Amino acid sequence: MDIKTFNMRSKLKINDKDYIYYPIKSLIEQGFEKVNKLPYSLKVLLEAAIRNYDGKTVTKEHIKKIANWTVECSRNEEIPFKPARVLMHDTTGLPALVDLAAMRETISRKGKDASKVNPVIPVDLVIDHSVAVDFYGTANAVTLNEKVNMERNKERFRFLRWAQNTFDNLKIVPPATGIMHQINMEYLSSVVIEKDANGQKILFPDSLVGTDSHTTMINGLGIVAWGVGGLEAEVAIIGQPLYFEVPQVLGFKLTGELAEGVTATDLALTITQMLREYGVVGRFVEFFGPGVQSLSVADRATVSNMAPEYGATMGYFPIDIETIHYLRLIGRSEEYLKLIETYYKEQGMFMDESSQDPDYPEIIELDLSKVTSSLAGPKRPQDRINLTKMKESFNEIIRKPIVDGGYGLTEEQLNKRVTITHENGKKTSIMNGSVVLAAITSCTNTSNPTVLMMAGLLAKNAVEKGLKKPSFVKSSLTPGSRVVTDYLRESGLLFFLEDLGFHIAGYGCATCIGNSGPLPAEVSQVIEQHDLTVASVISGNRNFEGRVHPEIKANYLASPPLVIAYALAGTINIDFATEPIGFNDQGIPVYLREIWPSSAEIQKYLADAIYPELFKGRYQEVYTANEDWNKISIPEGLLYEWDPSSTYIQEPPFLHDMPEKLIHIQEIEQARVLAFLGDSVTTDHLSPSGAITPNSLAGAYLSEMGIDKKDFNSYPSRRGNHHVMVRGALANHRIRNRLVPGLEGGFTEYFPSNEIMPIYEASTKYKEKNIPLIIIAGKEYGTGSSRDWAAKGVYLLGVKAVIAESFERIHRSNLVGMGVLPLQFANGASAQSLGITGREIFRTIGLSDHIKPGETIHIEAIRENGTLFTFEVIVRLDNVVDIEYYQSGGIMQRAARRLIGNQ
Repeated sequence: MDIKTFNMRSKLKINDKDYIYYPIKSLIEQGFEKVNKLPYSLKVLLEAAIRNYDGKTVTKEHIKKIANWTVECSRNEEIPFKPARVLMHDTTGLPALVDLAAMRETISRKGKDASKVNPVIPVDLVIDHSVAVDFYGTANAVTLNEKVNMERNKERFRFLRWAQNTFDNLKIVPPATGIMHQINMEYLSSVVIEKDANGQKILFPDSLVGTDSHTTMINGLGIVAWGVGGLEAEVAIIGQPLYFEVPQVLGFKLTGELAEGVTATDLALTITQMLREYGVVGRFVEFFGPGVQSLSVADRATVSNMAPEYGATMGYFPIDIETIHYLRLIGRSEEYLKLIETYYKEQGMFMDESSQDPDYPEIIELDLSKVTSSLAGPKRPQDRINLTKMKESFNEIIRKPIVDGGYGLTEEQLNKRVTITHENGKKTSIMNGSVVLAAITSCTNTSNPTVLMMAGLLAKNAVEKGLKKPSFVKSSLTPGSRVVTDYLRESGLLFFLEDLGFHIAGYGCATCIGNSGPLPAEVSQVIEQHDLTVASVISGNRNFEGRVHPEIKANYLASPPLVIAYALAGTINIDFATEPIGFNDQGIPVYLREIWPSSAEIQKYLADAIYPELFKGRYQEVYTANEDWNKISIPEGLLYEWDPSSTYIQEPPFLHDMPEKLIHIQEIEQARVLAFLGDSVTTDHLSPSGAITPNSLAGAYLSEMGIDKKDFNSYPSRRGNHHVMVRGALANHRIRNRLVPGLEGGFTEYFPSNEIMPIYEASTKYKEKNIPLIIIAGKEYGTGSSRDWAAKGVYLLGVKAVIAESFERIHRSNLVGMGVLPLQFANGASAQSLGITGREIFRTIGLSDHIKPGETIHIEAIRENGTLFTFEVIVRLDNVVDIEYYQSGGIMQRAARRLIGNQ
């Protein structure tokens, strides 16, 4: 079977306008009968392949692989994808733009035209990852935090303002606007893109990649998108296709409806647990079935947002009538809605009652009525706990030994209660299990009006019952957009949230990414002095160790109303079914069931408070509304004016001394182990996301640069400075390096002298001796955020290869993009089964320019006693493009050489 025609074009008239589109159904006439029954998400990839066919980067073989997906799909077969646009936030987007600025410098030094370095496709960057919750619990908290944000990040914002002015195809949404994923839902996404080309209007599906794992949230709106590292994004930005393995697609059938009182958050946590147990790493998950119709687009987005947590590349909901309802709600025109519906139906991509279910090779099913109120934690988002089992679960894990994943507390420690004297003289007491941080935060939930209205109503009922929040609980509300503030204020519920201390503290990711700000000094002091295992409850999507707050060991994810419930209770160690959530002024107990709002109440408030004009008004001047942003003075010109004294923005060293010609792939010889790690090492472990502490190496560097401790800011805010980031690489205070058993944090053994020292210092000494380094790890290496500095950092430490049992998709790609070789133990082996201690000397056997994707090579290792052994590893250069990147030394080097004309 072959394809007879390419770039198949057809005409379509909608709203009395003529359009050109690329009909995927035309392949059926050529014998590709499976196209009709393709999963919806693959139809989008197929359309993109047909539209971008050029015979080189996109070939007829690529088109056939997608069109014949159900019969020919297999591992190690690559397909290209050219997204319509790229979405970034400031902490991952800024390093990508810094790389582009550095590329301009390199091109200029070579005597070439630096203006060639520009985004080829549209790029949107939303500044949402910088604001921190320094102030809370007051009406002016948001103003104070945004003021600090502007002062603290003025160097970063200056660079971004320059980038906005000098790079073509780049738009930047200023700080204090909202979270990138919610703004993507409410404003940036087109669903159907209308492009002018040679006097004709071309229609094609909106699609994107984003430099944040939770880019998948837009899958809830029926848009194909997923998270990539900043390095992959740079490939898309310069107009090159992203190559990835032909996706396996799992059909997830939903039936029934959610029970009274159960939220979309509970559903998302349930699906996360189910799919983590099933195993969907690297797959597309596509939701279908009658239960889908009972979920609003906001509910779907809550589920799709968690795709990285359940390990999938996407959690996709096809376009249907609910999509149209949502778009109408946010103010899109009826003409536009007709365009979307007509186009998707014409392409067979619109899901309705007449649609045939796609041919999914595997299907799992969930009856929505079986979902129960849940939390997840205390260390991973997939560890779901029924609300009714929370007390039991906490009491089990708090006693479980540390080596088994618990906290190892004794009964004496558990019963210890410590008095706190607050600034106002009031006394409270906390103990292990006390909730000291409660935050309604992150795109996962603050983009969902239902759960926010539910939280507001629960706050209203609690206030009316006379409940108060304990003083030791730091509380905050950081909405995903200013529209949230509008409808909470319109409904009258913001008043009650503020009465309980949930004042708006900013518009950004905040607590969910570790920008939780300091706890009250008196609370911090007690936690440290008595080594208490205290808790946070947040409506976020991640709760990895050390992420939310360095002083909080137990972190739980929950819906916004449950965040408020636990804030009122002040403890995780409570059974809401049998114990009161609190007592009013008369000492009368109040139970959670007495204040939990009904679905009818919620729907009434939603109907009254949310309408299209809210969205239209807020986004009318989205790029110019922030006056402080507009006032930032910026340099002009194609090249950035690098400031050697800046502690935020430095020209990165990745392209310094870059050979103009390709280098040969060589064996890695005489390598030592820098870190010997276990399973589920996250990008938070590899590149910390929280605040920079004074006792860290990054903190010491900032002090040497004359920066006051209060201005250290966070690691994400300083990703434009490699001096900070390399010192933070593998420096998470919860990382455990088996080379130094019993010691937590970024330490290792420097083998030439057998000294224990910080990883950064050891790497510096190894570099002086020209000793290459490797990392050894277990399963799921690099899970978590799509953080390019998790790869850039290990590269700068001198790491040449990572040998692991398995890799997270994005991080594996990022390693390749930095020229670090990902190697996977073959035949089910592991470091443990091979008796590896990490003290061996390693060399590769079989690396050369002739290496093939997925080829197996040997590793030769010499033990301390001089004995030699070998084992096999799979070279996780998964496609020919990966090999090109690795041979070039990385993505940036390859792109720069192409612009110079030497590759």
